[in-house]
Amino acid sequence: MTGPLEGIRIIDVSAVVSGPLATMLLADQGADVIKVETPAIGDILRLNPNNRGNMSSFYLNCNRSKRAMVLDLSKEEGRQILRNLIAGADVFVQNWRPGAAERLGLGWEDLHALNPNLVYCAISGYGPSGPYSNRRVYDPIIQGLTGHVAVQNNPDVPIPDLVRNIVADKSSAYTAAQAITSALFARERGAEGQRIDIPMMDASLAFFWPDGMLKHTFIGEGVRKGAALYEIYRLWETRDGRVIWFASSDSEYYGLFRALKKPEWCDDPRYRDTPSRIRNQEELGTEIMREVAHFSTQELLDRMIAEDVPAGAVLSLEDVLEDPQLNHNEAIVEQDHPLAGRIRMARPAARFQKTPQRISRPAPGHSQHTEEILQEEGLDSEQIERLRDQGVIP
Repeated sequence: MTGPLEGIRIIDVSAVVSGPLATMLLADQGADVIKVETPAIGDILRLNPNNRGNMSSFYLNCNRSKRAMVLDLSKEEGRQILRNLIAGADVFVQNWRPGAAERLGLGWEDLHALNPNLVYCAISGYGPSGPYSNRRVYDPIIQGLTGHVAVQNNPDVPIPDLVRNIVADKSSAYTAAQAITSALFARERGAEGQRIDIPMMDASLAFFWPDGMLKHTFIGEGVRKGAALYEIYRLWETRDGRVIWFASSDSEYYGLFRALKKPEWCDDPRYRDTPSRIRNQEELGTEIMREVAHFSTQELLDRMIAEDVPAGAVLSLEDVLEDPQLNHNEAIVEQDHPLAGRIRMARPAARFQKTPQRISRPAPGHSQHTEEILQEEGLDSEQIERLRDQGVIP
């Protein structure tokens, strides 16, 4: 069986994460993704110092299941080869700064005229226009502008901090992948190709909004206010470590009270139902913190799980690799890479019953498939050698 996007060809000139991760998701689902890189270095992720065999782990984690070629797009011959590829493709993805594609003759209007069925996805930091549109941008800047940093406050150490992974880049990638498949679906139902703009700022805000902006959703008076999740999330200190638990219903709180050897709290008028717990949340939190500190981490986890309380350990990154549920799910897979050696990866998360995803090939080396792709386009060895002499390909 083939993946759900088998037969779809994507030309991807993006770099770093927002574009490459989006197209990797689509490649795992069966699309033929041709990654077009610049000469010499290529995607800057290749330079990440976590590296073996001239392959960085950051690059590997965003570029599997693709083919890679190099074209010098500063030369007209390189741009013409790219246009030829796009003429027969379904999707084009770029995350250049606004205006760069147009200067190269690769803007939406140019490519729509060339291929009316093309889905054109442009990922940018702030959008194609506006007061910030020409600024350089990276993930942490977007985090700061969209509320993520504002809520990273541990109640015990109330100093704002960054989310310590590239949440803005990754949410933009997933947004782009979903939008591309939607546009392909619309095309199948009779629409032409269309342009999709993905501002990282907008994608990050949309990702943050459902819970992060709970207290800023209603406009006007008459709002009954309560705590937002970012105000009540916390780690709980045990005798020898930390534990995470979260309770929302009466039954979960009763289980927590029993796990803490405080069953009398179930009938305590201060804590026996949600309104009472809200009125007395500070006092209850103090009491729970005191009781949690009496237990070892493992003892308390065992007691909470036995009482059906949502709870879990704070795993180290090494322990994540050994977690029994993740291993049962086969969520982490291993592969031999011809340059990087034995590597591990997160398996594509969605499980398709009839059109399964698969990691079809390891992340490619720089220019690994250039000649193969040019040959598919009908170029013979003499033409390919001429392009090499001209510096269009390495």
